[in-house]
Amino acid sequence: MIVVGLTGWGDHPSLYSGVTPSKDKLFDYTGHFLTVEVDTSFYAIPSKEHVRKWCEDTPENFRFIVKAYQGMTGHLRGDIPFESKNDMFNAFIECAHEFKRYGKLGMVLAQFPPWFDCQAKNVQYLLYIRQQLKDFEVAIEFRNQTWYADHVVQQTMNFLREHQFIHTICDEPQAGVGSVPFYPEVTANKALIRIHGRNIHGWRNTGNAENWRKVRFLYDYNKEELQQLGQSMLKLESEVHELFVLFNNNSGNHAAKNAKELQSILNIKDVGLAPKQLNIFEGEL
Repeated sequence: MIVVGLTGWGDHPSLYSGVTPSKDKLFDYTGHFLTVEVDTSFYAIPSKEHVRKWCEDTPENFRFIVKAYQGMTGHLRGDIPFESKNDMFNAFIECAHEFKRYGKLGMVLAQFPPWFDCQAKNVQYLLYIRQQLKDFEVAIEFRNQTWYADHVVQQTMNFLREHQFIHTICDEPQAGVGSVPFYPEVTANKALIRIHGRNIHGWRNTGNAENWRKVRFLYDYNKEELQQLGQSMLKLESEVHELFVLFNNNSGNHAAKNAKELQSILNIKDVGLAPKQLNIFEGEL
């Protein structure tokens, strides 16, 4: 089963009716897709009240991929805004348990930064993550090529498999050590593919701090590229119970369009979507 969605639900204009207020964008989103990445949890751990509302506002078979807080994955360079490391993890665990209580947690995504390379101390930290998040299915996304070096890549996969981590398969520009190859190997009964675009210039030259996201993820996949990705997904589908696909190439609002194109190529027809809102000027979206 292949489930396609996007990273975040708040920035995809083609999915909303013309009168949708910000607070109802998630409902509109669920008229199109049955999964979404909660990317806001990377910047601040959501309250249980927010999680309850999101779960109650979504269809019964909708699932959230919850991105680990940045302090948990080494992105936060300064002091963490918690009394201790344990407090930080406990706050995230409470949040994730709330999604799980509603039966809507697809998995936790732990995305590591480009400087998290393949060395002993980082392997030990992955074991610490496994211990802390022992109650959850956890996907690991690397952003450093050393994990995929020819002499070590099978050790990486075996390690993920042994410790019941989901290998996050990425499609992204090949721009040196701070990017990873498309490596379609699964290590658990679920798989996750994140689609970042192929804008190699933007990946290397991200501009100033305010505009880096707009530059890095600016890419519109063509039909041939999506067909090639789709063939890889069909091969992986037979190896897992569920395959989640998340489009993150949204700098130019291409993610929703590309996700729908992929669904069409693979003949995916989601069952259980929320009813679409009626746009009084354009008819049903």
